[in-house]
Amino acid sequence: MKIISNAAAVSAMLVAAGLAHGENASREEAVALVKKAVAHVKAKGVEQACADFADPRSGFIQGELYVFVQDMNVKMICHGANKRLNGKDLSELKDANGKVFAREMTELVRTKGSGWVDYQWVNPGSKALEPKTSYVEKVNDAVWLGVGIYRK
Repeated sequence: MKIISNAAAVSAMLVAAGLAHGENASREEAVALVKKAVAHVKAKGVEQACADFADPRSGFIQGELYVFVQDMNVKMICHGANKRLNGKDLSELKDANGKVFAREMTELVRTKGSGWVDYQWVNPGSKALEPKTSYVEKVNDAVWLGVGIYRK
């Protein structure tokens, strides 16, 4: 039996998901991942779900798509692609245009339950500042989560 490295396994998942080689994920794929992640949080709890969201083998990292979880005080509970953001207060985080997008996301889920927020963010694949939109959805009165896509 041949053992595949984590990098090779992730590359294979990217190709299988059709998101390798610069292909962008769709809005529908982002919404579907959010719905799957909300159900997972409700079934397993935030702590276990966060561990799963960071595990490339769990199905919650799909090409450029990953899940992030925040609380209603605009604190990052967990970030599927950048664990250095875990526990950070994002209430003053601004994009390149000065938009406090994390606060806007929190207000959106607080008032409407779910929706899309547009902002500018560095794409880790291209290393360039690109337009991004994230679909966010309230899980309960304490937390919400989201998945973003780059819009080229």
